[in-house]
Amino acid sequence: MHPVQRRDQRKIDENPFVDLKISDASFLDNVNDRILCKQCKKSRKYFCYICYIPMPQLEGRIPQVELPIKIDIIKHKNEIDGKSTSAHAAILAPNFVRVFTYPCIPEYDLNERVVVVYPSQNAKTVKEWFLENQEFLKTGGFPFTRAIFIDSTWNQSKGVYKDERICSLPSVILKSKVSQFWRHQKNSPRWYLATVEAIHELLVEMIDERYNFLKNLEQDNDTNFNCAPYNGEYDNLLFFFYYMYSKIHKLYDHEKLYAYKRRLQ
Repeated sequence: MHPVQRRDQRKIDENPFVDLKISDASFLDNVNDRILCKQCKKSRKYFCYICYIPMPQLEGRIPQVELPIKIDIIKHKNEIDGKSTSAHAAILAPNFVRVFTYPCIPEYDLNERVVVVYPSQNAKTVKEWFLENQEFLKTGGFPFTRAIFIDSTWNQSKGVYKDERICSLPSVILKSKVSQFWRHQKNSPRWYLATVEAIHELLVEMIDERYNFLKNLEQDNDTNFNCAPYNGEYDNLLFFFYYMYSKIHKLYDHEKLYAYKRRLQ
């Protein structure tokens, strides 16, 4: 990475969430006791990362996010539940996010437009998808209605993707973005996003690319699609992520955490 880009990234790292519209989570500081999950009876503090439900003291107090598409997360069986961010998405958008443990993969309807978010050899960017499927954008929709994410370490993701049920699906690649995840993964680049970060990034790109496409179409055809750029609608998917990031950074110096020393390219 060019030295100028490194300086820019250090500036971003000083306050990476400054422009996001994330609800105040300070009330979580008052949660001191762990209680039993009402479903699995395991001891939890904020939420159950097995049952994907908030603890009673959080019910009605955490954001509930509505998404423009459905999300399926395929979690590697060796992924540690308590360290995964899949639960964040499933709890904050319970009507739109499902989590499965590999090799369990649902069967998809042939009429459903499903993509897998993975940097495969034939993956297309969101912009490319939109340019090739313009008819959906003109009617207020999107070229795909469900996106699959693989939740695993960088090396484990390759094995999951090789499954015919996954690699046979068309794939989407996200723009390169540096992760703020505090969990260190050996040999993984820093642009390998945490699952909830990747979901958020996909949604931001979808809204912005649709806006850009329709604005250009308006200018060429003198029409009005009443479309707006991204304005923080899905930032609350990072509600728990931002809170935990903040707690980690109160305890440890950012520059000394191994997760932020990973290569940027």
